[in-house]
Amino acid sequence: MNATRCMFVGVALATAATLSQAQFPDKPVTLVVPFAAGGPSDKIARDLAEALRKPLGQTVVVDNAAGAGGTIGSAKVARAAPDGYTLLVHHIGMATAPALYRKLAYKVPEDFEPLGLINEAPSVLIGKTNLAARNFAELRQWIGTNGTKVNLANAGLGSASHLCGLMFQSALKTNVTTVPYKGTGPAMTDLIGGQVDLMCEQATNAVPQIEGGKVKVFGVTSLARLPIAALKDTPTLSEAGLKDFNVQVWHGLYAPKGTPAPVIARLNAALRAALKDPELVKRQEALGLTIVGDERLEPGGHRKFVEAEKQRWAKVIKDAGEYAD
Repeated sequence: MNATRCMFVGVALATAATLSQAQFPDKPVTLVVPFAAGGPSDKIARDLAEALRKPLGQTVVVDNAAGAGGTIGSAKVARAAPDGYTLLVHHIGMATAPALYRKLAYKVPEDFEPLGLINEAPSVLIGKTNLAARNFAELRQWIGTNGTKVNLANAGLGSASHLCGLMFQSALKTNVTTVPYKGTGPAMTDLIGGQVDLMCEQATNAVPQIEGGKVKVFGVTSLARLPIAALKDTPTLSEAGLKDFNVQVWHGLYAPKGTPAPVIARLNAALRAALKDPELVKRQEALGLTIVGDERLEPGGHRKFVEAEKQRWAKVIKDAGEYAD
């Protein structure tokens, strides 16, 4: 009798779980952003949340869980119930954290279900306005002469500007003095004020400063020039002499490990629909972002891409010897 009851309960629970997955989502979905409000990742997440509402048929809210280079928010999602209601929007830091942090509360990508890549964002190399160099060739010579006297700002360990700066120094085979800040805002403020010399920052943040004549621009980090008015005549760093230099800050969507396959399929379909939303496309393009439409938009392709980026950046970070505790 007990065995029969246990079997009945088991079947009932399995049936309830199946029905729940089929009806997903039947309540609001939360997008966790592991960075403070107001930054580029936050803006991308909020635009995505708005575009996801229609295909999901539910409210999508953004939860900023900032701290420790994005690892606090990431850990929060890794520990969340694998039901599809708590998701993570994260950038390239998802792949670099395993090399940057000696102690990480989660494994990448093992503790997550990649749902698809969202976009890619190139960066630009910018400098203070009174820098003697007028172009990248002159800048390269100036850096070679001054070495560690050159100050390169970044927005903190694991930030896009930090990673781009590491790759830049590796490509130049030259070390400069890196100056970490607690965010893009204060780093940009000091660059504009002339307290630091250079910064490698996402185009989304740098373009307004370039348009306002508050900083100089020396090159873009993608392999192709950017179709943005303020940058249309700016060469790529690859063109300027750093062959094949390519640093793209990408964003992806993730669910906790163990999220049921039907829910993953539903979320991926919603993401695909959201990335075709005309308003979202317009906003992304205005920021110089490229929406992903290749195999990386598939969960499997996304996972392979993260694995490859993890390996790529591990070498750069190891060679630079930059770690967090």
